[in-house]
Amino acid sequence: MRKKSAAQKTPPASRPSAIGWLIASVVGIAGALAYARYKPSLAAPEAARANATNSGAASASLFAPTLPNKTPAPTPAPEGMVWVPGGEFSMGSDAASESLCGLPGVTRDALPIHRVYVDSFWMDATEVTNEQFEKFVKATGYVTVAEQKPTPEEFPTAPPENLVAGSTVFTPTPQPVKLDNYFQWWSYVPDADWRHPTGPASDLEGREKYPVVQVAYEDAAAYAMWAGKRLPTEAEWECAARGGVAGKLYAWGDELKPGGRFQANIYEGRFPVEGGDTGEDGFKGIAPVAQFPPNPYGLYDVAGNVWEWVSDWYRADTYARLKLAGGVARNPQGPDSSYDPAEPNEKKRVHRGGSFLCTDQYCTRYMLGTRGKGEVRTASDHVGFRCVKSH
Repeated sequence: MRKKSAAQKTPPASRPSAIGWLIASVVGIAGALAYARYKPSLAAPEAARANATNSGAASASLFAPTLPNKTPAPTPAPEGMVWVPGGEFSMGSDAASESLCGLPGVTRDALPIHRVYVDSFWMDATEVTNEQFEKFVKATGYVTVAEQKPTPEEFPTAPPENLVAGSTVFTPTPQPVKLDNYFQWWSYVPDADWRHPTGPASDLEGREKYPVVQVAYEDAAAYAMWAGKRLPTEAEWECAARGGVAGKLYAWGDELKPGGRFQANIYEGRFPVEGGDTGEDGFKGIAPVAQFPPNPYGLYDVAGNVWEWVSDWYRADTYARLKLAGGVARNPQGPDSSYDPAEPNEKKRVHRGGSFLCTDQYCTRYMLGTRGKGEVRTASDHVGFRCVKSH
């Protein structure tokens, strides 16, 4: 997919442009497609937020209590990891999350709320950082997907000048735009990769503690294997992010800014305009890891900063299938294959947690229970990962 998008020119009248195909798979925002089919009819985010506490209370009534396992954490703890007791919890999202976004469709693939059980496990306290990923690359000589040049054998009809390694980068618009076409603020940038996250002129100097980005799914999985770990399932990720508390809108509660303080690195201001991010949360763009308080399990940045790959294939109807099966799903591993109605031919895995680009004007997926998706061979500058380890 990444290479197809970078390599092929296609007439815009016949299907989306090459860059368009690439960006669509990276951003993975079903709401953007939903916007064309459904006119927004929800209350404005400002009005909805004024009632966030009441909405949160209503949401909580749909969530049964979390029943954590009582097994104590083994000792010693793996370096940089925290104990997640697992247990039985209510997974998913509902209309309370939907009402806090200016674009409909946020919860469509996160319904219905259903019961899940997961075994206890260890989880990285933070997203994998640049310095951690660099150790992996130095030890193994690993070359990421974004660094690989597409070959003529893979794409025999592609013009040679289109066979260029690279990845997708958020590119702010010079003026306000309608939020119905995300091609306007994403660009395929040659030679953008984990060492050069926004293009060849960028580097990692001073960013050792920032989360590594521009990693495709297989890159994240390769790192996890090298580290003696694995990527979390979607159920494990949500169980961990909820921190043992049922039915909250955010990893820290039901208010976006308790005590007037932001609790995550998200986008404030006019999206996606150049200079539009006001940095009210302390950061304009990506931030180092662990800059905000952890959740009850000791996990940092389970909301905002960068999206995180998980191991499940993406299907929009996954939760409906689990609910239909009845009972409590035990250690679900996700569906056997991917299917996104918006792009049925693309193989996608689930993203979780939202990023520094999430805003109530467009994408509020820093809220618990909501989901993202990404084509497995595609990297971008707002997607990273963290690992888990079974005890």
